Amino acid sequence: MALHKRINPFLKSNNDTGFSSITTNVGGRFINKDGTFNVKKTGLPVWEQFSIFHNMLNMPRWKFITVIVIFFHAINLLYTLIYLLIGAHQFTGMLAVNEWQVFKEIYFFSTETFTTVGYGRINPVGDAANFVASIEAMTGFLSFAIATGLIYGRFSKPKANLKFSDHALITPFKEKTALMFRFASFKNNHTLTDVDAVVTLGMQVQENEKPTYKFYQLPLERKHVDSLPMNWTVVHPIDEESPLWGFNFEDMKTADLELYILIRAFDDVYSNIVLQRTSYTYEEIKFNAKFVVMSKQSDDGNTTILEFNKLNQYVEL
Repeated sequence: MALHKRINPFLKSNNDTGFSSITTNVGGRFINKDGTFNVKKTGLPVWEQFSIFHNMLNMPRWKFITVIVIFFHAINLLYTLIYLLIGAHQFTGMLAVNEWQVFKEIYFFSTETFTTVGYGRINPVGDAANFVASIEAMTGFLSFAIATGLIYGRFSKPKANLKFSDHALITPFKEKTALMFRFASFKNNHTLTDVDAVVTLGMQVQENEKPTYKFYQLPLERKHVDSLPMNWTVVHPIDEESPLWGFNFEDMKTADLELYILIRAFDDVYSNIVLQRTSYTYEEIKFNAKFVVMSKQSDDGNTTILEFNKLNQYVEL
């Protein structure tokens, strides 16, 4: 349902977001909480859409390790089956007395060949087994070279390493109200400088008797900080110049409102520009609430303590 409430007609909408303004073309939120775009691409073969390299760089750590382990065992099982099809008689030094022991010895011979360890008790003596072992050895060192590149790419990839509050708040601010959210860098040895925040509001409105999405870049009390050693509470004052002027929760729900957040900064560790995105839907915006202070002095008064366990804490007013 589109919002029928009148919005300041002099506000300039942002038509350069890259999102569609046609409501029937958009499903759910624009940006997921983790910063990825909520878009699923179809109509092309899977091999044209899927990038192994980019997926391996961006997947969670536990998935990356799982894929590496599964690949290692799967490729060695494949070579084991090939060796068994060739025949165990093409190997010397085997001590197996039954089929299961033969399978195990051939499998571990495969892992030793794949990793170029080569303990030496079992050796291929047939031409077919030697040929397959040479191919497996080449596959092994190429696979480890690729895995090394992926591991290095994951470690060296610039990341903003920011944590955002779970909710945005609408709270009293300088005799008016303001929309606020906060974030902080959670790595001890990463210092972000020249930090810029861009907040874009997307909502459904009624235009020419048709529902359409409108986007507004929200003016902020402060859109730039020189450095980010602590947390930053981003504030959008809600006044007559704000598209949120006079809005309540029901208005936001009717408009299917969403805030798109983009943080861009320079990271001293990577010596590179980093960025991070997130979003807040109307369901993640709380009215009449105030964030709990998340910093304090150390006991000796010589250090500032930033308490990340309080990043999401707020009190209702």
